[in-house]
Amino acid sequence: MQVSVETIDNHERRITFRVPTDSIDNQVGGRLREIARNARIKGFRPGKVPAKVIEQRYGQQVRAEVLDGLLRDGFDKAVRNETFRIAGNPQIVPNKEAAEGELEYVATFEVVPDFGEIDVAKLEVTRHTAEVEEADIDRMIENLRLQRREWLPVERAAKEGDLVELEMWSEADGVRLPAEGVEKGSTVIGSGMMFAGVESALAGLSKGEEKNVDVDFPADWPVPPLAGKTAKMHIKALNVAEAKLPEVDQAFIRSFGVKSGESERFRADIRTNLERELKGALMNRLRREVGEQLVVAYSHVEMPPRLVENEARAMAANASQQAAQQGQRIDPAPGPYMEAARKRVLVGLLVGEIARRNELRLEAKRLNETLRLIASTYEEPEQVVELYRNDQQLMNGLQARVMEEQVIDWIAERAHHTEQALSFSDAIRQ
Repeated sequence: MQVSVETIDNHERRITFRVPTDSIDNQVGGRLREIARNARIKGFRPGKVPAKVIEQRYGQQVRAEVLDGLLRDGFDKAVRNETFRIAGNPQIVPNKEAAEGELEYVATFEVVPDFGEIDVAKLEVTRHTAEVEEADIDRMIENLRLQRREWLPVERAAKEGDLVELEMWSEADGVRLPAEGVEKGSTVIGSGMMFAGVESALAGLSKGEEKNVDVDFPADWPVPPLAGKTAKMHIKALNVAEAKLPEVDQAFIRSFGVKSGESERFRADIRTNLERELKGALMNRLRREVGEQLVVAYSHVEMPPRLVENEARAMAANASQQAAQQGQRIDPAPGPYMEAARKRVLVGLLVGEIARRNELRLEAKRLNETLRLIASTYEEPEQVVELYRNDQQLMNGLQARVMEEQVIDWIAERAHHTEQALSFSDAIRQ
């Protein structure tokens, strides 16, 4: 195989592979002869299958495998010889103008930029700390009670915390919304489920009562006829109900999977879940903190443009998909995401470069701990562990995540860092 290397610009390189077709034919022929010795095809005795039948059955697959192996080996060897540090995936395409008797392929790829000296000790990093307190467990139990609450109709006037079913219509600048009839809905007063002006107007209304109220809507209100205007709203309470919270008894506790129904076991399980959530939140904060410092320190380094654009396209597609799930539609063009993508690419390449220069290796103990932590959130943890171990794609993703966290920790430990204590609720607030 002949290999030639070209420098296209600061970031892009091109490797051309030329493979004689007779070399490929020889390897394909050898593989097919090996297959023929053991092939079992209906109508033929083992080892007696005609070469033409073997060629028809396996030829295309074997040829693809041989060519893929040659290109992979040639590419890896060229990268090692040139000491390239590849950024992103290479694009490998055939050259249709190759000379007779040869196959020619061209691999185009971008390389990691030169960051110069990387001194993480110069970074200023704030490392947040927090602990799960008994009060946090109490609040979580209260939230669980709220999730299981019953609503009991009342005849009194509505107050904060009550569920109110209502109908309403509004008018602003002579425009009625809706044009005919009324809109119906429900809200818990004080929950923020509806606009604050509407919820506050419901307080004091009993079932069947109605009132008119002026409500000031902000300029960015998503309903254009009401945005930035004062609307006259007609509101009628159809039903008023108060919440009845369940007692934290054995039945309640067992409903969350604690078979013994014991309060201490219940609180211990909640603590474990909260500590897992806290650990993830603190790592996310540290990841953002270190990432922001790396961006400030190395923003002058130009990033590989195609890698940035691909990241921006991925971010745009993800945002568009999330919007669609909420019944909204946004432009999936990558333009608005380019700057965020550039920063994400910069941090990702820097983290990889720091790991390479300092010969950091994935810690098996940390990987196993993270896998066990993930598995513990499921009813059958061992099945989840086996799933990861038998799915290379899942395991590769987990390894990349753990390695990134490991490098982030390594950077934070060596940077000039200060600790800042937070409450649990503040720590998990993104």
